[in-house]
Amino acid sequence: MPTPPYRRRVSRSAVATLGAAGLVALGAASAPAAVGDETPPSLALGDIKPITGVKPGSPVDLPVTVVNNGTTTVEKVWIKYTATRGLAFPEVPSNCQNQYVGAYDEMPERWIAICAFDEAVKPGVAYSPQKPFAVKAEKHAFDDEMWVTVTDYEPSPDENSVPVRGTAPEIELIESPTGGTGSKDRFRVPVTSVNSADYEVTGAALRGKPGDTVTMKVTFTNTGPGWVWSRPETPWTSVLVTLPAGTSVVKPDFYCKPKGKVHNCGLTTRPQEHLETATFTFKLKIDKKVAGAKGSVALSNRKLPFDPDKTNDTAPITLEVTGGEPGATGGTTGGTTGGTTGGTDGGSGSTGGSSGGSTGSTGSTGSTGGSSAAGGAGTATTGGNLAATGSSSATLPITGAAAAAVVMGAGTILVVRRRRARHDN
Repeated sequence: MPTPPYRRRVSRSAVATLGAAGLVALGAASAPAAVGDETPPSLALGDIKPITGVKPGSPVDLPVTVVNNGTTTVEKVWIKYTATRGLAFPEVPSNCQNQYVGAYDEMPERWIAICAFDEAVKPGVAYSPQKPFAVKAEKHAFDDEMWVTVTDYEPSPDENSVPVRGTAPEIELIESPTGGTGSKDRFRVPVTSVNSADYEVTGAALRGKPGDTVTMKVTFTNTGPGWVWSRPETPWTSVLVTLPAGTSVVKPDFYCKPKGKVHNCGLTTRPQEHLETATFTFKLKIDKKVAGAKGSVALSNRKLPFDPDKTNDTAPITLEVTGGEPGATGGTTGGTTGGTTGGTDGGSGSTGGSSGGSTGSTGSTGSTGGSSAAGGAGTATTGGNLAATGSSSATLPITGAAAAAVVMGAGTILVVRRRRARHDN
C-alpha cells in the first residue's frame, strides 16, 4: 500500500509501454512468412462475457475456450490468468505458476497464474481446460477484473515477486464438444460482486494556549467490506479539511492543497482499498481564542452509490483554548501578555500579565498600520491601529527608536549630498 501517506513508486508505465512497443515491432519484423498455403499459428480465445451478481465468498465461473485460427498445429499453449485483489485463486494446478504482485504505478495488487499445456492444438479445433481454472470472490470483492491471455510462447512473470508452482492436480486441454470461434488472444473480463464499501472520516480534538503550535491528525478509511478500485469510471472523492477559527497553518499535509478556507486532501489508490487508512497531518498555530471555534473533516463527494452509510462522512475538529479572552492574542514570552491589540475605534485594551507586565488602560486611536509594540513581558501584534499600553516605561523604547531613526535619516541625507558633490567635481 507505500511511503506515507501512500506515495506511489517511480512509474514504470513509460518503460512498459516502450518495452511492449519494442516487442510488437520485433514480432512484426521476425514473423515467419507464409509458405505455400500454410500460415503461422494464430491462437485466439472464445468470447468471455462480463460476470455480474457474484456473491462474495462464492466461486466465479470463468469459461475459457482456445481456438487455433492458423493452418499449422501448435505443440504447446500457455494461458495466463490475472485477477484484481477482490478475486483469488484457491486451487492452482501443478502445471501453473502462481504469483502475488503488490500494487505499483496505477495497478492495484493482483494475482497472476501462468498455466502451460503440452497438448497439441490443431487448426480449426476448439479446446477447453478439462476442469475450469478455479477463481473465488473474496469477502472484499466488489468491482474487479480478470484478464485472460493465450500464447504459443511462455509469458514472462512479473518482476516484482517470485512465482510459485501450484500444488493442485494438473489440468489438461481437451477438445471442446461445443466447438467455438475466437477473434482475439486477450480478454478483459469485468467481475462485479454484490457488495458495498463504507467511507469514514475522523476529526480531531485540539487543545492549547494562544501562541502554541499543535499537531492535528485527521483520517480517511474505507471500512469495507468491499474494496474500491480508483479508476476513471469510479465515483471519486477527496477529503475536505476546514480549520477552526483562530488558527493558522504552519505546515500542511503534503497531499492537502489550500482552496480558500478549506484544504483539499487528495487520495491515492491504496487508501480506498478496504481497511486501509490515509492520515493527513497538519501543524497549526493557535492565534487567538474564538468562542465556539470548530472545524470539520468531510468527503468532497457524498453521492457514492456503493456507500449507503452517510453518518460517518463528516466529523468535527474541536479546539479548546486555555487562557486569554475571546478575540485577544496573547504573547507567551515570560509567561505573560505584555500588550493588547488596539482597535480602530480606540476600544479598551485587555489585561496585560501579572508578572513583568502592567494592566493595560483604555487604548487610544493610533495611526493605521500592522506593526508590533514591545510590551512589559510579551509582544502585542496589532491588526490595525496601535493601542496604548498604559505604561510610560513601554513608551520610552519607542521614543528612543524614533529619535534614532531621525538621526539615521539625517546621516543618510549628508552622505548623499557628499556623493553628489564628488560627482559634480
